[in-house]
Amino acid sequence: MGLGGGSIAIIALVALLIFGPKKLPELGKAAGNTLREFKNATKGLADDDDKKKDNDKA
Repeated sequence: MGLGGGSIAIIALVALLIFGPKKLPELGKAAGNTLREFKNATKGLADDDDKKKDNDKA
């Protein structure tokens, strides 16, 4: 059960009506920055787990 093209268009239209055309780029940029920070943080946690496993094997 995925999102079709019509569903995405309706969501975009509602977001445009709620936030306005000037605010949407700012919201997109903020969401991108948040996802990037989350990805970097989780990558650091995964790297720490890998190092711990390597140390336990040695």
